[in-house]
Amino acid sequence: MTRSSFRGPLAAAFFALALVVAWDASGLDLLAAHWFGTPTGFPWRSSRPLLLWMHEVPRFTSWVLVAGLFAAIARPFGLLRRLDRTGRVQLALTVLASVVAVSLIKTGSATSCPWDLQAFGGVARHVSHWEWGVGDGGPGKCFPAGHASAAFAYLGGWFVFRRLSPRFAWGWLAVALLAGFALGLGQQMRGAHYMSHTLWTAWICWAVGLAGDAVGAWWRGRSPVLRYETKLNRS
Repeated sequence: MTRSSFRGPLAAAFFALALVVAWDASGLDLLAAHWFGTPTGFPWRSSRPLLLWMHEVPRFTSWVLVAGLFAAIARPFGLLRRLDRTGRVQLALTVLASVVAVSLIKTGSATSCPWDLQAFGGVARHVSHWEWGVGDGGPGKCFPAGHASAAFAYLGGWFVFRRLSPRFAWGWLAVALLAGFALGLGQQMRGAHYMSHTLWTAWICWAVGLAGDAVGAWWRGRSPVLRYETKLNRS
């Protein structure tokens, strides 16, 4: 990865970070939560279709795809055949690392979900997720949006595929973003997350993908064989 190819994604990361922080500062999380919540709770919380198609099915599908990516490291199929082994490893590991990173942050988070707030019939008070370690009276462990990572985790694929087919890479990125925000919206309708939780998950997954690409580029630079394979795949 050249410096010029790194600058664009890095600039995008900082720009996106500024947007996410601006959303946090706007205080719009609660306003958006009130679109779907009432003083007695969130009517969509127990919606079976929403649970099935925006929660259970996407989560299962995502893990099947993760398993497929790891299997493809040794036995590639489809477009993955055109990636070198390092690229296939990078793709599989960045997807998994994104999910793990979001899950680890959630484990240490004191932020409760919207459905736990007093404003929506719960017991918790609203405390910004910036106030680490400050309890809100609820169960916590709700920040960032873990379920949206089932789609956002695949953002790292853009870094891998852009060297092979920029057009496919942009399509991959668009699908991952659309799916991630759709899953995030589904959880917001249920009262499981705020919009900021979804935005932070997207940013974390992009940052993991960027870091993974830097490591992958460094690894390729260590091996003359991998450099040669990369040139062949580009030709």
